[in-house]
Amino acid sequence: MIEIPSDLHKDLVPLAFLLGNWAGAGVHDFPGSQKCNFGQEVSFTHDGRDFLEYRSHTWVLDQDGNKVRPLESESGFWRIRPDRKVEVTMTRDDGVIEIWYGEMADKKPQIDLVTDAVARTADSRPYSGGKRLYGYVKSDLMWVGEKQTPEVPLRPYMSAQLKKVVTPEDVERWAKALPDDLPDDGIAFFK
Repeated sequence: MIEIPSDLHKDLVPLAFLLGNWAGAGVHDFPGSQKCNFGQEVSFTHDGRDFLEYRSHTWVLDQDGNKVRPLESESGFWRIRPDRKVEVTMTRDDGVIEIWYGEMADKKPQIDLVTDAVARTADSRPYSGGKRLYGYVKSDLMWVGEKQTPEVPLRPYMSAQLKKVVTPEDVERWAKALPDDLPDDGIAFFK
């Protein structure tokens, strides 16, 4: 279910499917790095202005699904123009700052992004650009990232499937929104 908060800036309504806290797992595989499964937590929040704030933390998982060590962290801001063009500024923990441009797919909650500008610190790993695809599929947030370096052509390197994290406040808000005339026994509701 996509919920549109009443205080969400009107320009951000097409991005409402991203809002909330998400958690899940995926696969990381890029030449020069160890292939691994990873866990991920992502949040998209807003404060009423015309952008979403984005934070992502990933960590390597062992064979039993336990956290081993941090993998990547990034944060940024997402905006959308009236023509459904999306702009993202992003900062990564490895010393890379990116500007991404893309657009919403027609009639579905999907965003394609490509880097327009990349700045790196002297100690960051080689990186020259990337692509990302985000989509809302059957109530899950799914994404795939591609990247390139001067030595490696553009190729997929990370993907994940994330579930919405439900808080006690969410449950309370949903319960208050239920109609007053529900059957008493709960079973009759499903008949």
